[in-house]
Amino acid sequence: MSKASTATPAELKRFHPYQRPAVAKKQREEEFIASLPSNVVVQFKSTEGELTGPPVNLPVETNQEQLQLLINELLKNDEPLPYSFMVDDTEVIRDVKTDILIGQHRSAENVLEIVYQPQAIFRVRAITRCSSALAGHTEAILSVSFSPDGAQLASGSGDTTVRIWDLNTETPQHTLKGHTHWVQIVAWSPNCKFLVSGSMDDTIRLWDPKSGKAIGGPLKGHSKCITSIAWEPMHLNRECNRFATASKDCTVKIWDANLRRCLFTLAQHTDPVMCVRWGGEGLIYTGSRDKTIKVWDGKDGKLVRTLEGHAHWINHLALSTDFITRSACYDHTKRRPSNPEEAQQWALERYNSFKAQSGPERLVSGSDDFTMFLWEPVSSSRVGPDGTSIGGKKPIARMTGHQQLVNHVCFSPDGRYIASAGFDKSVKLWDGTTGKFINTLRGHVGKVYQVTWSSDSRQILSASQDSTMKAWDIRTKSLKMDLPGHADEVYSVDWSPSAAGAMADKVASGGKDRILRM
Repeated sequence: MSKASTATPAELKRFHPYQRPAVAKKQREEEFIASLPSNVVVQFKSTEGELTGPPVNLPVETNQEQLQLLINELLKNDEPLPYSFMVDDTEVIRDVKTDILIGQHRSAENVLEIVYQPQAIFRVRAITRCSSALAGHTEAILSVSFSPDGAQLASGSGDTTVRIWDLNTETPQHTLKGHTHWVQIVAWSPNCKFLVSGSMDDTIRLWDPKSGKAIGGPLKGHSKCITSIAWEPMHLNRECNRFATASKDCTVKIWDANLRRCLFTLAQHTDPVMCVRWGGEGLIYTGSRDKTIKVWDGKDGKLVRTLEGHAHWINHLALSTDFITRSACYDHTKRRPSNPEEAQQWALERYNSFKAQSGPERLVSGSDDFTMFLWEPVSSSRVGPDGTSIGGKKPIARMTGHQQLVNHVCFSPDGRYIASAGFDKSVKLWDGTTGKFINTLRGHVGKVYQVTWSSDSRQILSASQDSTMKAWDIRTKSLKMDLPGHADEVYSVDWSPSAAGAMADKVASGGKDRILRM
């Protein structure tokens, strides 16, 4: 009998031809881990690329908390601030050895450059349960929006009404009647003085959210339904009286809420305008089904530039400054301005502080062509890291990955990330500066309609056709909480701005089941 026929099963397994590469790979990994030294030299660097302190010799097991202690010491912060730490787009979550040296298979002989980024000093609690199911609307809820100060909530419905809800008692406060068709969109002025609604009846209505009364009759001018509304930021206009409305009639109109009249019309799109945004630098951005984004001067309505690249309808736009312009003068400290001048000053300080940390205003667009583009329209064209031209009319990145149309896009409040909702049942996470893909958040079994961020940029909430909402943890890139409760598709979701203290932990959602949930 030959030697091969007398080999034991263990010996046969050892010499199995398909197992050897895997065994060899595992052996190499074990040898690599065993060869790692106990210390590594790191150099801290800011997001602007400035070196902070000298190179430091650290144990390879140094974790995130220890890195935070060290960077606070190097920066001589009076109060310790939270930071996140990145090495080549990989975040240090556990420790340097696990996440960087082993995770990136990186040599410990070279100096590790660790980029630190400040995080929100407040923390929003995780959403864990439904505290109220508020009946009242008799048709699907199409839009929900918290006021910038976090004190009130507005909802627009297919029953032609707008409702305002008291957040302290979680009860109905006012029912606003006047529209004759579905209310598609509701939007608060930055000073909370006005609420404006846009409808399928082709009109816009202004409301006083405190009294629940209409301010005059309907604002007429558009010949088709209203698709999007954006207010001029408070730091540019202390009166907070100008807003833009987009319509399927291919135009965008700029209105004065005090005078109740149209100031001028932006009319160069050739197909329905689906989204409008009013940026912090005074520019108005419009995305249309004509596959273009147009950038306008908010003062006089002159066309500044046209951004081209998408191969199909543009569904949604988002700005890196959206959160800071929406929350205006209201922040987590719960302070309140005594007059409009002080409010504008605070809003300007917050905006300038954000801009210094996050860089120039960036725009992201989501389309029916399954892609997204990241732009920097306020900047003049310049050469990017890879030698190509970016800024101005040129995109920073073309972001591909979704397998179906991109319905909704949203920047994190700190501008570091972008979340996108797709009809491919996924939420995708991207780098808000470079447009690089980070992760796919899977769990929904239906189309994802909307995404929204917590004010501390640590969590995302998604609303889906599958009747659920899901909360996602940004640090671990995983599902944090499944939030069932709705009986049908969830069309709209909003997370309260941080200004309201305890209210910052509130989320509102509405959908086909006609129930507003908080």
